[in-house]
Amino acid sequence: MMNGMTVPKAKIAVTLDQDVLARVRAAVADGRARSVSAYVEHALAGQLTAEAEFDAMLAEILAATGGPPTAKERREARRLLDGVVE
Repeated sequence: MMNGMTVPKAKIAVTLDQDVLARVRAAVADGRARSVSAYVEHALAGQLTAEAEFDAMLAEILAATGGPPTAKERREARRLLDGVVE
């Protein structure tokens, strides 16, 4: 916020599963969310934060282990994940 003014919002349209929307509306009705828009904004902000934290953790791990895996390491990991044993 700047000088007591609210940050401008952008209006969009989204398509949601009816059950998900019903649960969000119930959260609003129960007072657990200010509005459907506030609920969605909070969920999206949480997702963006989680992604940023994951990216930072991955960068830290890669830095500690010498960088991204080589093609050979990827093939070996894929082989192990697929359950192929020699």
